[in-house]
Amino acid sequence: QVHLVESGGGLVQAGGSLRLSCAASGRAFSTYGMGWFRQAPGKEREFVAAVSRNGANTAYANSVKGRFTISRDNAKNTVYLQLNSLKPEDAAVYYCAATRGQGPAVTDYGYDYWGQGTQVTVSS
Repeated sequence: QVHLVESGGGLVQAGGSLRLSCAASGRAFSTYGMGWFRQAPGKEREFVAAVSRNGANTAYANSVKGRFTISRDNAKNTVYLQLNSLKPEDAAVYYCAATRGQGPAVTDYGYDYWGQGTQVTVSS
């Protein structure tokens, strides 16, 4: 069992940056692939980024590639998402998720545990 808690969301101007964190409690964080998804009002949840168990491999949605960076610190049981050059269309609730698989997993049905989400708002 893994409990995930996101933090770091907030209001930022277009072009600005945020760093999201997802703290995991429970055993063996390093045995889970991790991912970030987002959901805007009226839209389906979509994949943003994912990282493998040891952090060596990552995957990104085309819409965020080159602007967002996912990383993890297994010693701190935390995964991060650095959001740079934010656009109004990046505004959403961002969710952290954990998969028992190796990762990086790009589909939400591959994930076993989910956090409650953190709101990111981007003003134009």
